Amino acid sequence: MLALLYDIHGNLPALEAVLADTGEVEGFVLGGDYAVAGAWPRETVERLRELDNATWIRGNADRWLVDRHDAPAPIDAIAARTAELLGGHLVEELATLPESTTIEGTLYCHASPSSDMETFFPEPGERDAELLMGVEARRVVCGHIHISFDRPGPGGIELMNPGSVGMPWDGDHRAAYAVIEDDRVQRRRVEYDWQASVAAVRERVGDLPARRMELARFDVG
Repeated sequence: MLALLYDIHGNLPALEAVLADTGEVEGFVLGGDYAVAGAWPRETVERLRELDNATWIRGNADRWLVDRHDAPAPIDAIAARTAELLGGHLVEELATLPESTTIEGTLYCHASPSSDMETFFPEPGERDAELLMGVEARRVVCGHIHISFDRPGPGGIELMNPGSVGMPWDGDHRAAYAVIEDDRVQRRRVEYDWQASVAAVRERVGDLPARRMELARFDVG
């Protein structure tokens, strides 16, 4: 059994709640976006490094620690500050992680197999087949949009998003993750003190990520 942890975004209390909920698992797949926009960036990465049998992949926010050419203006400064807090060694580790991995017939990526920004949504999209071009895996697990879903995709490929551990954007404040055992996938939600995390993010990072966490939405108006 593997626990799938995506989009933690430096939210250490949410991560600890999820780890307490996983119980006995054989390993972890860590799906990227570990530190940026969170109140505990270094502490979160260091906690993840303690996990046994963890497979790491890189997300766009991990790339933004060193390459922010496509980062939105408000996030550029946040990513730069996160890089300072992490220090050069951890930044290099995160920025050079592989973009995807395949385990027992399931392909894990951050957004899609060919991009760390272009991704899939709960409803079928016009570009789904293009984003899956050349994929032979029976299932693709992605993150990036912070919304948990599971649906069939083109060519009989199952698409699954575990949701976001640290900053869900589906209106539900509970930390989201998933477990996979053989061919069975279970998406889970875990309660934690999200209000305290919002307050810490507002104080240490800024209002935009705090509002997104507070409303559990990407578009905060």
